[in-house]
Amino acid sequence: MKRWLGMWIVVLALPAAGCQSPTDPDDLVQFDDAADVTVVPSPVIADTATGGRTYRVVRGNNQPDDILAYDWHAVFTTSLSLNNNASNKDVDVSFPIRITSTTVVVKQASGGIVTAPTGGETEKYEFVISASSGNSVAAINTPITTTFEVWYDLPSLRREAVITVSFAFVDKDNATFTKTVDVTVAP
Repeated sequence: MKRWLGMWIVVLALPAAGCQSPTDPDDLVQFDDAADVTVVPSPVIADTATGGRTYRVVRGNNQPDDILAYDWHAVFTTSLSLNNNASNKDVDVSFPIRITSTTVVVKQASGGIVTAPTGGETEKYEFVISASSGNSVAAINTPITTTFEVWYDLPSLRREAVITVSFAFVDKDNATFTKTVDVTVAP
């Protein structure tokens, strides 16, 4: 009985294995390939922060917190659009596609390489979107421009940084997608 059961499993598995061929990962088109983001200027030149933006450093042990001004201020504009890959069946998006959120993360860098702070220190930053042409991509090759202002302070005390901007999307059929771009801030 065990012998017959084993033969049936082999016989049933053979046709299924013969009908399918593995998909070459290089042939798949992902959403990341369908979304283009350009940054102006590139690289970004940060200036000395002015305007009173501050952050709090909690000292603990009954010591008063420090309120410090950000050292640097960077302004840049992104232009995001979907290219012809968005119509590929692998991507499977339904227009319009709406931007649901953006996030910014600032990391200190040297020579364009992210250098993690040591000794428990962290990068301090905040951002605002000071202008945007909209939040909905109606079709292929219809860009949305967004201007970001970023204030930051780094443990290295230098201005050079890598700013990662992430966009989250939802399409007409409630499918969700993300796209990230690294923005280089010159030394």
